[in-house]
Amino acid sequence: MTSPTATLLISCPDQRGLVAKIANFIYANGGNIIHADQHTDFAAGLFLTRIEWQLDEFNLPRDLIAPAFNAIAQPLQAKWELHFSDTVRRIAIWVSRQDHCLFDLIWRQRAKEFTADIPLIISNHPDLKVVAEQFGIEYYHVPITKENKDEQEAKQLELLQQYKIDLVVLAKYMQILSGEFIAKFPQVINIHHSFLPAFVGANPYHKAFERGVKIIGATSHYVTDNLDAGPIIEQDVVRVSHRDEVEDLIRKGKDLERVVLARAVRLHLQNRVLVYGNRTVVFE
Repeated sequence: MTSPTATLLISCPDQRGLVAKIANFIYANGGNIIHADQHTDFAAGLFLTRIEWQLDEFNLPRDLIAPAFNAIAQPLQAKWELHFSDTVRRIAIWVSRQDHCLFDLIWRQRAKEFTADIPLIISNHPDLKVVAEQFGIEYYHVPITKENKDEQEAKQLELLQQYKIDLVVLAKYMQILSGEFIAKFPQVINIHHSFLPAFVGANPYHKAFERGVKIIGATSHYVTDNLDAGPIIEQDVVRVSHRDEVEDLIRKGKDLERVVLARAVRLHLQNRVLVYGNRTVVFE
């Protein structure tokens, strides 16, 4: 069995000696570093790093690692997160009527391509309940209208709390989340069926066809209160030609959507994504 590890994701103003100070914290407490990566954004004056070490023979118990590191982080003006590799996070998948991303995520989770539980599916339509039943996952139909949006989002938040959800994945959920919802539950990943920032909003494949593009794409990003404008985690593209109709673009795009969303979820669960401002550093 793989030894459990701890991972720190850190961003702070760039300054001399940062790598040494962080590495020495781990070394001084008996830790063995197995992965370390860093990036300096010179324009922003920021140092960003991911460092992972084995917990076997590490001198500090888990509940003392955060307060001990905080004593180092405060003078550095650092923002940081601490994660443990054996923490199994709980995902809620939100869908509308399309099932391709839903099936793909469930299959990958069952095949242990990423470590997580999927106890909950929420939809604004009843259509995909049969999929949830097939895999033994709880399914809640929460219809959304302009008139009941606030009330229904409150129900959704209650469900996330009830099922102790850590991450929401919008797997073709064709509704816009309110800013109030995101403020209360910011851990949301979306898949958008275009290579953002091109073709924001609805019907991007139709817009791409009308524009005569030669490449279409898919983008997975964290959700903010700005439509399709959150920090990007993963993107990919595929070529199209003048012979392709809208239906061909949709077919090719669905293949991309599956892969791009799965990559983003896996990177998030492996604690490889560091958000700063409206950008990300992805440590692969």
